[in-house]
Amino acid sequence: MSTATMSIPAADVVRRNRTEAAIRDSAAIAWRNLIGWRRVPQLLVFSTIQPVVFVLLFRYAFGGAIRVPGGVRYVDFLMPGIFVQTVVFGAMGTAIGLATDLKSGLLERFRTLPMSRSAVMAGRTLADLARNVFVVALMFAVGYAVGFRVHTSVVALIAALLIVLLFSYAMSWVFAVVGLAVGDPETAQAAAFPVLAPLVFASSVFVPVSTMPTWLQGFATHQPVSVVATAVRTLVLGGPAGSDSLQAVAWCVGILLVFAPLAVWRYKRTV
Repeated sequence: MSTATMSIPAADVVRRNRTEAAIRDSAAIAWRNLIGWRRVPQLLVFSTIQPVVFVLLFRYAFGGAIRVPGGVRYVDFLMPGIFVQTVVFGAMGTAIGLATDLKSGLLERFRTLPMSRSAVMAGRTLADLARNVFVVALMFAVGYAVGFRVHTSVVALIAALLIVLLFSYAMSWVFAVVGLAVGDPETAQAAAFPVLAPLVFASSVFVPVSTMPTWLQGFATHQPVSVVATAVRTLVLGGPAGSDSLQAVAWCVGILLVFAPLAVWRYKRTV
């Protein structure tokens, strides 16, 4: 043993080794999930069809009937909301994937292996984050094709997309809890929609909150989907983005602080 190693307290060495092992295990689980999408590309293809349909539907079928205050073109108002809506609906895949692994007994087999307990959850959410990077990039290309333009700068655009991806990661942990709680992929899909629908459709994703009934505006303005969509809009369209961005990041961090430990706890109790 080297002198440098001997100078490190034994407890610190053990803690460091455990951390390194947990990172390796999480990366292995994430890679396993990514390989699954590569082998079954239909899963990725069909997960991108829905957001493309939403873009085309609201851009060309409904967009002409929706007026946005401030002279903003509707397509420029729509696409930041679509970025957020895409990752929110995509989080359903976390619930379905975990429920499928739980029902098949795969999670029980993972439990018997000498691996970190948190690696299964971390690996699943990291793989979903990687998928969302691809989907958001695709939605940006589709939006550009239908007329969406960034009115600020490349730096602001990157900041907006990072907020979207951070929100997607936080929502994956929320639906990880759902998937572990129900334990069945069909039930997970059915249970996820009642959570998703109010967050997406009672928000500023598709229409300005000012067009909604007064009794709904308070919820629609302050719920996380609207807060993140507003932050993304101010970053790509212009305006004082500091406060909106801080609120969006605060929502993401708050969700992670609550649901990441809850998901790990639920995994330990379920498997």
